[in-house]
Amino acid sequence: MNVPSPACASRFYQRWLAADPARGTQVAQLAQLSLASLDFGAVLKPDLAAGLSLVRAMRRLRNLLLSAIIQRDLEGQADLDEVVTAITRFADFAIQAHLAELMDDMVAAHGQPVGEESGRPQQMMVLAMGKQGGFELNVSSDIDLIFVYPEDGETAAGPGQRQLSNHEFFVRLGRKLIAALSEITEDGFTFRVDMALRPNGKSGPLAASLAMVEEYLVVQGREWERYAWVKARAVTGDAADIAALDAIVRPFCYRRYLDFGVIDAIRNMHAQIRAEVGRQERLHPERSNNVKLGRGGIREIEFLAQVFQLIRGGRDPALRERSTRATLRLLAERELMPKEAVDGLLAAYTFLRNLEHRLQYLEDAQTHSLPANPDDQLVVARMMGMPDTAALLAALERQRAFVAAQFDDMFADPEPSAAETPEAAVVMGEAADRDAIAQHLATLGFGAPQDAAQRLAGTLQSPRLQALPEASRNRLASLVNAALPQVVAVVREAGVGVDTATLGRLLDFFEAIARRSAYLSLLTEYPHTLERVIRMFNASGWAATFLTQHPILLDELLDDRGGAADEIPLLAARLDAELEGALGDTERQLDILRETHHAQLFRLLALDLAGELSVERLADHLSALADAIVAAVVKWAWRTIATRHREEPAFAVIAYGKLGGKELGYVSDLDVIFLFDDDDQDAPGNYAKLAQRFITWMTSHTPAGILFDIDTALRPDGASGMLVSSVGAFERYQDKSAWVWEHQALTRARFCAGEPAIGARFEAIRESVLRQDRSLREAELREEVRKMRQRIHDAHPNPSALFDLKHDAGGMIDIEFMVQYLVLRHAHQHPQLTANSGNIALLRLCGDLGLVDAALAAACADAYRALRRLQHQVRLQGQDNARVEPSLVAGHAAAVVALWRQCLGESAA
Repeated sequence: MNVPSPACASRFYQRWLAADPARGTQVAQLAQLSLASLDFGAVLKPDLAAGLSLVRAMRRLRNLLLSAIIQRDLEGQADLDEVVTAITRFADFAIQAHLAELMDDMVAAHGQPVGEESGRPQQMMVLAMGKQGGFELNVSSDIDLIFVYPEDGETAAGPGQRQLSNHEFFVRLGRKLIAALSEITEDGFTFRVDMALRPNGKSGPLAASLAMVEEYLVVQGREWERYAWVKARAVTGDAADIAALDAIVRPFCYRRYLDFGVIDAIRNMHAQIRAEVGRQERLHPERSNNVKLGRGGIREIEFLAQVFQLIRGGRDPALRERSTRATLRLLAERELMPKEAVDGLLAAYTFLRNLEHRLQYLEDAQTHSLPANPDDQLVVARMMGMPDTAALLAALERQRAFVAAQFDDMFADPEPSAAETPEAAVVMGEAADRDAIAQHLATLGFGAPQDAAQRLAGTLQSPRLQALPEASRNRLASLVNAALPQVVAVVREAGVGVDTATLGRLLDFFEAIARRSAYLSLLTEYPHTLERVIRMFNASGWAATFLTQHPILLDELLDDRGGAADEIPLLAARLDAELEGALGDTERQLDILRETHHAQLFRLLALDLAGELSVERLADHLSALADAIVAAVVKWAWRTIATRHREEPAFAVIAYGKLGGKELGYVSDLDVIFLFDDDDQDAPGNYAKLAQRFITWMTSHTPAGILFDIDTALRPDGASGMLVSSVGAFERYQDKSAWVWEHQALTRARFCAGEPAIGARFEAIRESVLRQDRSLREAELREEVRKMRQRIHDAHPNPSALFDLKHDAGGMIDIEFMVQYLVLRHAHQHPQLTANSGNIALLRLCGDLGLVDAALAAACADAYRALRRLQHQVRLQGQDNARVEPSLVAGHAAAVVALWRQCLGESAA
């Protein structure tokens, strides 16, 4: 007994096979193959060999392919990816084959079109838009195309040929291509063609030159067109011309900054679509349950994917993916959406697209709505593997409800602020009354309402803000209104800070971002981000300054991604990939380095202000981040040296000071020296270039800011010495010529980045130098350390009555100098002292070894930790000099002075 194929549920399939019994064999043979990689040319060849025209043969191939897709899909042999890939590849093939034949005919009649400026032969670029552009075409979809040609000019007409302008040539070619694909014949059609997405839509020319496309996108391109052009993919054309078009389209679609303004634009576009769908459903009730445009439908999933592309694609090239499914997976990888949300959206997309195809399988019709006929509804349900229509509708509702919830989470209008009241409106406008503002602020609970009112009125009435477009001015005023009660609440909750100071920092920030509507949009779309900004500004003046200088980092406050302090290896790998992608564009590479560093630093800052990092752990993470940046700069700066004599440099960066001791702060300089180990005659010159380029890459001010200031004064012979030293020369200098203070600095030095073998040699040299027997020169060593300490003390006078945590007697430098002295004095007997384990660990080790009083050493270790914590707190408030009330540190300072006297005698005071 023959069991009918599930494909027989398709009336198109039944009719097409019934018209010619031989077709069943063809379909059965084709259905044994994976259609995603089918050789369409081979399948087309017999019909062409039999004398059929390309137009007729292509239609027969289309019907055969669609029947095979229906059979494989409904029998469970093909998944969604195979279906959409097969139909998209076929659309590409049909366009390419027809265009090649038509181009030959046109050239024979009119000659080859030639570029007026370049003199090059011209080829037409056919751009696939929409789902074809994303390799996700429907089985019964029309195709959205745009025709572009490189240059204006004329055809090189020969005898008997009629010369045309390039424009006329390609317009005629385009018309012929549309007819070849879409005209209905006895075999049907290949694809319906929609040209409405071309510049100026249906009123625009059918084919446009590159120059016309550029002028249109720059001058007239609208927000919804950015959405459309994201999926543009050239199916035909010369590679150089396609690259030129991409260079035009990319900046139109993707902004260099985070573009949160696109959320509102997509929200408005979606509202218009929903309104039109609602109107059609009212006029035609049978068209309800639209799985594409209805609530929770396919279009909402596409919008969810593409909003992230448009927001972030300018900074993250990976997000310029045309496929909705691939984009969603990237969002999970980038942690821009929770993985469970992405998995749910992918499942919903698969369900809805499969349902859409089954709706189209019925009659090979371009439909997206469930049929009105109950019998057809049951057929569709069973094609979906459901027992009845009710089960299908229930499954459909579950998927759409999930999609709708995710869509609303992203696109729902922000909740109106409680501060947006008539009373709050007094802070808006050019003629706001300062007394009325003060009264309003007093009502909110500001401690000094007159001072706050003066600051607020000065900002909102400034010429800079009054010159803003009205929409931006209103949005900014709305943000201020929303922020005012939050400022009071945050200051009260924290128990520290002054509301007027926090408001001042916030207003400085608003002034800095006022001309960037994207940042105003972010704060409007995500009110919780505004609250986090206020908390950060209240906690740290330095954080306020940093965010004001780098507002692009607002994005980091959108969510708590976690793990920011432990992801340096992942960050380094991602940074390397981004720098690889920008190879040849040094300016972009410099910005990538800065954006990456600033973003990670800001995540650490957020964790720090939330109390999740100790000072020591923060310093470890900041030092590891600096190491990763240093390594990346060495690697990629070397690639820019045209005269380099080897693929990888035999070069190393050695860290001293705070980076060497892994005690880096937010704004620390990097103390480094450069070593190489290479006998090539070009080595010294090339490594000097690398060192100079390293400093330039680190210190240059770009639109993204600066990385680090670099200090190379600790290199052999200081400022008068060579910028780069060979390992051998460095070893000789340390053995024969280095001063005691240079050996002191060596106690906090380590290999940072570059060639590990050089790092190992440096460590061997360092240990050899530090372990020299200095017992016979103990008095000389002690005196040299004291002299250097006195010099530093004299160079940093403290005229205030406050205690300088770093430079005053009993401060951090005293502790560091004592540790350095103890290492130099005793490492020959106790080699473990040369471990670069930090001042606190070394102090305790010296106590355990009996080199100093153990209790005093432990007290000084505690003092160092406490002084560093205080210094960190003061710096976070934006103060340059880390000075505090002496009473706060009296006990710690006394312990440090006592240990100094035990080790080195008189104190530097």
